[in-house]
Amino acid sequence: MRLLLLVLALAAVFTFASFLAIWTYGRFARRARGAPAQALPVAEDATALDRMLAPLLAAHPGETGLTLVSDNVEAYAVRALAAREAGRSLDLQCYMWRDDVTGRLLANEVAAAAQRGVRVRLLLDDMNAVGLDRTLLALDAHPNFEVRLFNPSLVREGGLRRGAELMLRPFSATRRMHNKAWIADGRIAVLGGRNIGDAYFDAAETSNFRDLDVLLHGTAVDQAVAVFDEFWNSAAVIPIRALGRARKYGLRNMLRRLAQLRGRTTAGPYLDRGPDEDAVRSILAGKGAIHWTGQARVLSDPPEKLTGAGTERWLMRTVRPLLGSASHELQIVSPYFIPGEQGTAQLVALAASGVKVSVLTNSLAATDVTAVHGAYAPARRALLEGGIALFELRPYDIRSRVSLFGSSGASLHGKAFTVDGGLGFVGSMNMDPRSVSLNTEMGVLFQQPGLVADLRRLFAEETAPGRSYRLALEDGRVVWHDQAAGATRLLRSEPRASLRRRLAAWIIGWLPLHSQL
Repeated sequence: MRLLLLVLALAAVFTFASFLAIWTYGRFARRARGAPAQALPVAEDATALDRMLAPLLAAHPGETGLTLVSDNVEAYAVRALAAREAGRSLDLQCYMWRDDVTGRLLANEVAAAAQRGVRVRLLLDDMNAVGLDRTLLALDAHPNFEVRLFNPSLVREGGLRRGAELMLRPFSATRRMHNKAWIADGRIAVLGGRNIGDAYFDAAETSNFRDLDVLLHGTAVDQAVAVFDEFWNSAAVIPIRALGRARKYGLRNMLRRLAQLRGRTTAGPYLDRGPDEDAVRSILAGKGAIHWTGQARVLSDPPEKLTGAGTERWLMRTVRPLLGSASHELQIVSPYFIPGEQGTAQLVALAASGVKVSVLTNSLAATDVTAVHGAYAPARRALLEGGIALFELRPYDIRSRVSLFGSSGASLHGKAFTVDGGLGFVGSMNMDPRSVSLNTEMGVLFQQPGLVADLRRLFAEETAPGRSYRLALEDGRVVWHDQAAGATRLLRSEPRASLRRRLAAWIIGWLPLHSQL
């Protein structure tokens, strides 16, 4: 009886503390909201990008130009040159910005834009902004630079205190902004799966991500701008200056520290912005492999998803019927793939109706989140029995695809799907419960046969035997087809995964945590 009373008392104290924390946070957030601000209007010839793109856009009224960016170094170059060419504004939305070589180099490009008069708005999710306050406050001190955080913790230092705050408001603290957008002068936008950091641009010494972006010109850029403004002005976002104070001379010291990167050997390839700057500049100008269509639109969850509201506008409400509309082929790329019972049933039903369904995700050895693999693994048998073609990316490429710093390690991070060879999507959204219900996500949906064909070619390359394992069933058990050195082997346990990793994934598979992954 005493134990029961003690448990009830502790529960009551926690409930009261949680209510107090939520009330305090809400009261602070309402007072701390930044002044409303909108994207700066475009002009015909006010900036270099205006002048560069005006003739192209005039030739394609009401259309969107799309270019697939799959190469990591090229993805860095597109962002760096977009920041360098910007003359009016940079609106940047990101889940994660690492304080590493490429993260600092791009921060330097953005800071340099602010220095020459470009208005910069940087919106980051707070979950991965821990430890960056000093840099972000310094940038925010610049008159042309403003930083805001999505769903920030009020406690900025001290792991235990910050953890306690997150525990006391568990419903909202786990809801994050996973959107990625890099918008220059309201003329070009880069959307997709890449965060800012070495692993996304082939600069990591261990493992680098395979990722996807789409560079946009035209009508869909306006839609990306509207999404950014909606988030920037939402109740879920707080200016960083309301959470801390910049130190005296912080901006000057930070700019000096960023400039010192130019002397580093590791920064050299990125200071040159890749092997062919002219080619990247041509991409920005809308030349080369650009696909035009009047049927492209930017989709996004609303910022009020933070509170569980606005469900009628949630991205998956649009995406799920599209997946179910496939009549002959569906290809899905999702590094974190947890279909759940409903998703598994939908995919199996499609396969039963004659649709060829193929899924590419990470192998246990390749994933950077073991817990996600543990939640996905139990669904493999049902998917394979239902006729789904499952592929898992190898942790190392047989063809030795080496990064600039010698890493051949690989981890899938791109998110995309194609339907019947005519409809495509590239964005930040995984096929997992977190993307469906907790994170805000965005991406571009398009009907453009040439771009869909590009995606399908990439899918064929990534699912080839040298890059991925093909899964199958043998006597009811999952097996992996592994092709190495021209020979094919049948593997009966998770390839290249350590015992520790396999055990961790197995335990996660049994825990009731799948809705948070």
